[in-house]
Amino acid sequence: MTRQERIVALKAAAKERILILDGSWGVMIQRRGLEEGDYRGDRFTEAKYPGQMKGNNDILCITRPDIVTDLHNAYYAAGADISETNTFSATVIAQDDYKLDAQSVRDINLEGARLGREAADAWTAKEPHKPRFLAGSIGPLNKMLSMSSDVNDPGARSVTFDEVYDAYREQIQALNEGGVDLYLIETITDTLNCKACIKAIMDLEAEGMEKLPIWISGTITDRSGRTLSGQTVEAFWNSVRHAKPFAIGFNCALGADLMRPHIAALSRVADTLVAAYPNAGLPNEMGQYDEQPGQTSGAVGGWAKDGLVNILGGCCGTTPEHISAIAKACEGVKPRDSAETKHTMRLAGLEPFEVVS
Repeated sequence: MTRQERIVALKAAAKERILILDGSWGVMIQRRGLEEGDYRGDRFTEAKYPGQMKGNNDILCITRPDIVTDLHNAYYAAGADISETNTFSATVIAQDDYKLDAQSVRDINLEGARLGREAADAWTAKEPHKPRFLAGSIGPLNKMLSMSSDVNDPGARSVTFDEVYDAYREQIQALNEGGVDLYLIETITDTLNCKACIKAIMDLEAEGMEKLPIWISGTITDRSGRTLSGQTVEAFWNSVRHAKPFAIGFNCALGADLMRPHIAALSRVADTLVAAYPNAGLPNEMGQYDEQPGQTSGAVGGWAKDGLVNILGGCCGTTPEHISAIAKACEGVKPRDSAETKHTMRLAGLEPFEVVS
């Protein structure tokens, strides 16, 4: 299939059933017990790239492509319709922690997309009744536009909007060139960073780049029900709905029990698909996730049966076993109907107002 044919198939599948996303990549990579040499390979020598490279999971697209392919295959085999590229932190801003150059960052995105494309196409050829799709993972940055980098200076920023825009633009171009079917802007803590990414996509499309669906996934950081940049669920939706996303939702930070009210609130207002991929509960004292596949699938399967979601998957701590259980819990369940569009004023909670006496 061509990419546009795959996009048509993706949208058709979303009307027929609840789609399943893959689970955590971090927990599965940790299980491999990789050493510094696995991350460096032959290309990223210590002489040229000093400091520790271990922990830079995205670089495995270049140095250990076999692991990346294995994980795509594991999640597709578990029942995922969509798998993400291993490019969550593949921007020049995030990769500056490892002193990676721009060409290396571009290559991570290209290779990540290529590996995912090959795996998705192989599974589609093997099971044509269930085509597999590839989402280009675009994660948050380690620098925020909405919040100060200095507690003593509210106006301080460690990065500019143009720098964030340029970093995302480079990643998006490489992911598109590598063959992804859609973009997944995920784990959004700062809506302004997200808007820079959206603008980069729209500008590139205006310049002639092939248009792909956009999936936007924010993060509710605590029990307050707000993102880190201070927005409520509805305010977040109002801030990004101009992008006309294929899907909108939340992931990470919370387990299914705590995430449910926020997904329900989004489901009431979003006139597009709603997606959710929570953590496997909350981490224990050692930072590990103890929630078992049956617990996670039981919770999110309830969301499906209650008509709250169109796409389900897993974030931190979830494994192929979790994804398999979620897929089974959603079998035969009708996907959510989109909310009706209402022509009323919508505010994002960040608008400046002038008080007139």
